Amino acid sequence: MNIVFITLSNINNVSDRNIYTDLMRKFRDEGNNVYIVSPSERRYNQTTQIIETDGVKILKVKTLNIQKTNVIEKGIGTLLIENQFRKAIKKHLGKEKLDIILYSTPPITFTNVVKYLKKSNPQAKSYLLLKDIFPQNAVDIGMFGKKSLFNWYFRKKEIALYKASDYIGCMSPANVEYVLKHNPEITPDKIEVAPNSVELVFSDITDEKELELKAKNERYYIRSKYNLPNNKPIFIYGGNLGKPQGIDFLIKCLDVNKQRLDCFFVVVGNGTEYNKLNDWYRENKNCCVKLMQRLPKEDYNVLVRSCDVGLIFLDHRFTIPNYPSRLLSYLENKMPVLCATDPNCDMGPIAEANGYGYWCESNSVGAFTNCVDKMLKSDMKAMGEKGYAFLKENYLVENTYDAIMGHL
Repeated sequence: MNIVFITLSNINNVSDRNIYTDLMRKFRDEGNNVYIVSPSERRYNQTTQIIETDGVKILKVKTLNIQKTNVIEKGIGTLLIENQFRKAIKKHLGKEKLDIILYSTPPITFTNVVKYLKKSNPQAKSYLLLKDIFPQNAVDIGMFGKKSLFNWYFRKKEIALYKASDYIGCMSPANVEYVLKHNPEITPDKIEVAPNSVELVFSDITDEKELELKAKNERYYIRSKYNLPNNKPIFIYGGNLGKPQGIDFLIKCLDVNKQRLDCFFVVVGNGTEYNKLNDWYRENKNCCVKLMQRLPKEDYNVLVRSCDVGLIFLDHRFTIPNYPSRLLSYLENKMPVLCATDPNCDMGPIAEANGYGYWCESNSVGAFTNCVDKMLKSDMKAMGEKGYAFLKENYLVENTYDAIMGHL
C-alpha cells in the first residue's frame, strides 16, 4: 500500500525515535511505500525537495519558521502552511496513487490538503491522529477568549478537519469521550483509541548480570557527570516547560519539597516558562532540586534510565484530556510515574488502576507531596515492571498500526 503522512514535525529521517518515526518505520517494515510530508523552516535556508532515506521518501516543504520563533511569524506561518503543503504535494506527489492519508494535529489547518488528496485518490482512507484538541486547549489556558475571533475561526477549522476524516484516532478513552460529547455530528464508529506508541529497542547484551552491571555503571556515570546524588531516589521531569505544563504549580511543589533528605528532583527541558523556573532555581540552589536545559539526546536517554520516578505535570485549567507522550519513555525504562494533572486527563487514573503510578490534581501541593511520600514507601521496581508490561500491552506501534490498518 502507499501511505502518506502529513505532519508539522521536522522529520529528516525515520531512524530517529519518536511517536511518528517509530510508526512510519512500522508501516515501512510491513512492506508499504511510505511518503512523509514535513516542513523545512526558513531558518534552514533550503528549497522544497524530496529526499529518500531509510527506505522512505520525505517531501520537505519550505515554510516560514513555525516553531521556536516569535508569535507573529509563527501565526503567519501556521496560516500559510496549508497552501504551501498542498502545492508541494501536487507538484511532487501528484502522480502517486495513495491508499492511506495520515495526518496529525497540531495543526488543524490541513483540511484542504486532505480534501485535495481524497479527490485525487477517491479510494484512499483518511485517518486523523488527534494529538491535541485545539482551539479549546488554548482557550483553557488563556491564550485567547472563548468568544474571540481566533476561537471562532479555529473551531470552524477543527470541525472541517473532523468532517474530512474517515477515521479519527485518539490518545486515550477520555479523548474519545470528549470528542464525541462536544462534536455530536461524529458517529462512534468513526472514532477510536489509537494511542501514542513506541517501538521497543532491545539491548544486544543478553546476559542478565552483564545488563545489570551496565545499568549500574551508566547510573553512576551520568549522575556523577551532572552532580546528582547516587544514594537517593531521583524524580525526573523531562520535556517542554511551557504554559500547558503548569510551571507555577511545579515551582510550588519544588519549593515545598526542596529540603527533603530522602529524594532528589531533576527538571530537564526548555520552553516559554523556563526562565520563570530558572529564577526560582537561582534563589534555591542549595536544595534537593537540579534544573538543566535540554541535554544531548544520548545523555538525556541515559539520565532517564538512571532515575527512579517519572514526573508529569499539566495545567489544572485544562478541560480537554491531554495525554503527554513523555509517559512512554518512563514506562519503557521501567519507571513508575507521578502524574499531577487536571481532573479531565485520564493518564493518572489509568496509572493508578494498573499499579504503575500515583495521581493527584495539579492544584494541591499537599496532594503532590503525599504522592511523593507514597512513592518512596512503595516497591518502585515492581511498579516499574507493571508499567513496562502495560506499555507492551497497549503502547507499542503495533497497537496504532493495527488500529489504522483494521479499516482496510
